[in-house]
Amino acid sequence: MIGNVVLWFFELTMILRAAEAMNNNGDCRETSCGGIAVKFPFRIVDRQPAAACGYPGFDLSCSSDRLLLELPNSVNLSVSFIDYASQSILVTDEACLPLRSNVSYSPFRSQYGMMDEVTLINCTVRTEAFLHEWSPSLELISCLSDPGGGGYQVFAIYGGTSVDDPRVQSCSMMYDLTTPLEIPGSFFLTWNEPNCSVCESQGKYCRVLQQQHRHFKSSKTECYHFPNQGIKKKVITGAVFGSVFLMAVLVSVCYKYTLVRAERKYQIKVKKFLDDYKSLKPTRFLFADLERITNQFRFELGKGAYGTVFKGKLSDEVIVAVKVLNDSKARGEEFINEVGTLARIHHANVVRLIGFCAEGFQRAIVYEYLPNDSLQRFISSADSKEQFLGWKSLERIAIGIAKGIEYLHRGCDERILHLDIKPHNVLLDHNLNPKITDFGLAKLCSTDQSLVSMTTARGTVGYMAPEVFSRNFGKVSYKSDVYSFGMLLLEMVSGRKIVDTEPNTEDKVNFPEWIYNVLEQGEDLRFDIEEENDVKIGKKLAIVGLSCIQWNPVDRPSMGIALQMLEGEVDDLSAPPNPFISKPPSSRNVIATANRICRRLDAIEEVEG
Repeated sequence: MIGNVVLWFFELTMILRAAEAMNNNGDCRETSCGGIAVKFPFRIVDRQPAAACGYPGFDLSCSSDRLLLELPNSVNLSVSFIDYASQSILVTDEACLPLRSNVSYSPFRSQYGMMDEVTLINCTVRTEAFLHEWSPSLELISCLSDPGGGGYQVFAIYGGTSVDDPRVQSCSMMYDLTTPLEIPGSFFLTWNEPNCSVCESQGKYCRVLQQQHRHFKSSKTECYHFPNQGIKKKVITGAVFGSVFLMAVLVSVCYKYTLVRAERKYQIKVKKFLDDYKSLKPTRFLFADLERITNQFRFELGKGAYGTVFKGKLSDEVIVAVKVLNDSKARGEEFINEVGTLARIHHANVVRLIGFCAEGFQRAIVYEYLPNDSLQRFISSADSKEQFLGWKSLERIAIGIAKGIEYLHRGCDERILHLDIKPHNVLLDHNLNPKITDFGLAKLCSTDQSLVSMTTARGTVGYMAPEVFSRNFGKVSYKSDVYSFGMLLLEMVSGRKIVDTEPNTEDKVNFPEWIYNVLEQGEDLRFDIEEENDVKIGKKLAIVGLSCIQWNPVDRPSMGIALQMLEGEVDDLSAPPNPFISKPPSSRNVIATANRICRRLDAIEEVEG
């Protein structure tokens, strides 16, 4: 395909050159020099190099806006005017004597209007003054006189003045000449051949017959129609735009071909994956089946970065969620990650995979349907008591999530790192049992391997561990999921998103640090406390959450230990160290410290992004 692109560029270049040649080759259009129009039979040699543009012997040159006629014997006459109708040209001979130029070997003949007789006389220097005084029509011919001024002087006497006058007796007569009266030093030249009057009378142009020899004595002319400039421009424009259009089509085809090749590559990858996981028995659906199951994708449950989730029915009793992956995002990786991970998982706190669709460019994943939406729905509003689940339910949900993550880390043949734990990816069934979902960013590694390699950050800002942003904080491991789980617990405790805005202020509060300071000062975490035991549950969730979000991965507990802490009593837990590095701030500067932490996270994200 690259060769074809190069070939098309070459052809486009050839077309443009051909268009330029059409515009210039044999272009004998009228030009000018010094305000004098020049056309056939004349040509300006350096502007119209094609020999057919001019008749032999009619070559002109243009220098500093002076038009010169080049005659044989290296004679150049300055052109003042060209009359194409009468076929005459007014020239000036800059030589010393009028008519000194020899035009007998050129296609031109001399022609004059009113003429005057001129007599050349040779006088001594002593007679110069009285000659000027005696005859105003006397003119010194300097080129024939003694250049030193000490000898003879040659004068021209105009107007038929008699040379028999006694005052010129010392002068001797040299020649009698005839010269034109119109312009001193100027005269007309005429030509008989070529005669283009016949062509012009027909509305045509004249040029040298292309088949004839170039010598002017045997050259003939022909009439022709000069190409219409409007048509020529249209031809050139059409050629250029047509070539550009074809080039654009070719580039589009190449781009499409590249996409198709990439898609085929991933199709092969997906096919190999499906062959490898046949034994796991997930149901493979046709895309037409999914259209029927979802009633043409009518009821949308939600939309994420990688696809849109729709509600569907396998039967009257079985309701499912169908996640249709985006073409631009999937590229096979998201699909393989999610299906490959869920196909090997069977746990009460992990969403169950029912099937998938891999048909051409269409890919979808079918899950069990969970009616209570995500955990995010119940903790996104701090002031809605209708949405608050109660501390006992929150404790049970937290324990369920911990069990699910612990199973991913230790309960499978391979360790599974979710890398995107957050309330939005925890679904609740009709009994509010939590189920972890969305494994598109998951990474697999052997159970004896704790670290994984990553080329780009994965996860959601606010829940991502510091080492996911920057390797300066350590390497990515299962402890990264522990950090995300800790942030999730603190969000459950605060009842707000991790970074929120206080009413009537523009200062953002970092709630994990706010929770740490509230615990340190012995204050209640929330106002909706119904029983004394609720205080203990809230405090326990907060302590476990703060323990999980330590900046150094080594200081975080494993999910197994975090689960034990959640299932134990709060009195058995020790206060966690300050995860925010700096000294604990007072209640008056919590907001300033929170802003500093937020800026630190933003800076880390910028560096790694």
